[in-house]
Amino acid sequence: MGITKKILVIPGDGIGQEVTTWGKKVLETIAANYKHTFTFDEGMMGHVAIEATGNPLPDETLEKARNSDAILFGAIGHAKYDNDPTLKVRPEQGLLKIRKELGLYANLRPIKLFDDLLQASSIKPEILQGADILFFRELTGDVYFGEKNRSEDRNTASDLMIYHKYEVERIARKAFEAARTRRKKLCSVDKANVLEASRLWREVVQELSKEYPDVETEHMFIDNAAMQLIKDPKRFDVVVTGNLFGDILTDEASQIAGSMGMLASASVGDKIGFYEPIHGSAHDIAGKGIANPLASILSAALLLDISFGLQDEAQRVIKAVDATLRQGFRTMDISSKHTENRFLLGTDAMGEKVLENLN
Repeated sequence: MGITKKILVIPGDGIGQEVTTWGKKVLETIAANYKHTFTFDEGMMGHVAIEATGNPLPDETLEKARNSDAILFGAIGHAKYDNDPTLKVRPEQGLLKIRKELGLYANLRPIKLFDDLLQASSIKPEILQGADILFFRELTGDVYFGEKNRSEDRNTASDLMIYHKYEVERIARKAFEAARTRRKKLCSVDKANVLEASRLWREVVQELSKEYPDVETEHMFIDNAAMQLIKDPKRFDVVVTGNLFGDILTDEASQIAGSMGMLASASVGDKIGFYEPIHGSAHDIAGKGIANPLASILSAALLLDISFGLQDEAQRVIKAVDATLRQGFRTMDISSKHTENRFLLGTDAMGEKVLENLN
């Protein structure tokens, strides 16, 4: 018996417009093959929304989001804002607001390698092979949401790093529960030797770990974690950390997978899930038809799994991506000097190959 769900698609900025097309097409194909009914709507967010409405997250988009079962997002950002930090209205404000409004406090980023891409990473294959990490990054606290100040003379600035006990507890619990379904190892990353907010973080995780005696709990400082992630990625199973540290570590971990164009993410709370590739808007390649659609397609797989509980369908998508890579097909970001021209594909051709392997 198929299920009926409403999905909001927010292409966003830059290559988000190009890759999200393929995440949506994969969802449509899965719905047809498994007799599900997925209805789609579309909304604006980011630079395109500012240009059209003056608001990075229009009320109409937020209302559509609240009425959806899941959201498939593309990317956000524009070089205009990178080059002018004085602009008051910015695309990223839309992303921060939708996370807050929908209660999306946990960002999940799976770092799982495809064997055929081991050579695409800058790390030695023998170090990488077998690495399988699931990051839990807290999304609605920390310096990104703390009070911000700038002195009148503009020479001094501050950002408050703030965490409440309940914020740490709820994401740590999700991480412990996930660890139970994997290798039963959890690493909590903080800077408790220096930061009071991190001392609270560690205290809460230590207390909660008593409820999960079957999970091996480790605490690691952020600087050591950044080093160990490159030195021995296989030592990690589930990693839980705060907003700032998680932002940095998960981008570092993209090198394990060989490219940001391969990494999906899920931002979840207690109701709606928000799914996106981690690669950003990449305006330098937008419109050239060379962006990698696989992260958006893998984000669609996460959506099927986490929001809809369709594990078989999610695995079918992952296997289609794996089959495409095993056949030798590559986009520019995951190609190597050994990639033959006939196997080097653009965005649309790569998306079509995945659909062929999905059918």
